[in-house]
Amino acid sequence: MKRQTLKLLALSALTLGALLPLPGMAAEPIPVVASFSILGDLVQVVGGERVKVTTLVGVDADAHTFEPKPLDAKTILQSRLFVINGLNFEPWAQKLAKSTNYKGQMLAASEGIKPRSMPPEKGHHHADTDPHAWQDPNNVVIYVKNIAKSLSSLDPEGTSSYQRNSALYIQELQALDQFALAQFAPLSAKQRQVITSHDAFGYFAARYQIRFLAPQGINADVEPSAKEVAQLIRQIKRDRIKAVFVENMSNLKLLAQIAQDTGVTLGAKLYVDALSGPNEPGSTYLKMMRHNVTQLVAGMQRN
Repeated sequence: MKRQTLKLLALSALTLGALLPLPGMAAEPIPVVASFSILGDLVQVVGGERVKVTTLVGVDADAHTFEPKPLDAKTILQSRLFVINGLNFEPWAQKLAKSTNYKGQMLAASEGIKPRSMPPEKGHHHADTDPHAWQDPNNVVIYVKNIAKSLSSLDPEGTSSYQRNSALYIQELQALDQFALAQFAPLSAKQRQVITSHDAFGYFAARYQIRFLAPQGINADVEPSAKEVAQLIRQIKRDRIKAVFVENMSNLKLLAQIAQDTGVTLGAKLYVDALSGPNEPGSTYLKMMRHNVTQLVAGMQRN
């Protein structure tokens, strides 16, 4: 009888053990909202299975012109962490959190990054601060550390998991940075000139010593004047710039017209403010950056 009772207790314990979360596993994934697709990818990498990430501005979509819908407000209210870029990249995000009376944690992932300033005439939407800090992988190391810290404060039991995930990812970011430096190394200063559809490569340009020229200012929504376009066309012809690229969420027509007027062939699509869909080459931050580096090098070699 005693042996049968012990056997039943052992079976009950095994059943209970199967139902209970394993050590280091969150009982329920933490609901996290990211403002746009690149941040969503970073949060997923750091959080792993312990988080459930929802992204407000999806793939190939423009965070500059995003207008939140009632469903977005509901999504935020159901989350425990709202991750934004900061640096005035998405001012609608703070307004959305305030209007919904959001009580969860809010993280500006770029906190601690030294922002680049921009000439006032190019500021448009972002005043005089360039918000595209993720264009330098060394800044993304800071993003990742900030995300790991916020998740750990919400889920102390997952701290070791977040630290492990972020440490491995930081190694990949460092490898990405070294890859980019090696790819650009053979190019001369004269070759390192690129035309893109809007001025979002400031951090990338500073890190890898490349000159980016754009017919649009930092706000992809602002059309350049005819005079600005004419000046750019003259510069392309004068400096014989062959590296002309369009971005995945911008106005193709304008750059196509510039390319036609200068006799330059448009290069492959670049991914800047948004990831691509899963079947395209910019589906994660690491893939996006390696794709951009490879395409930019190919274009600049023609200069």
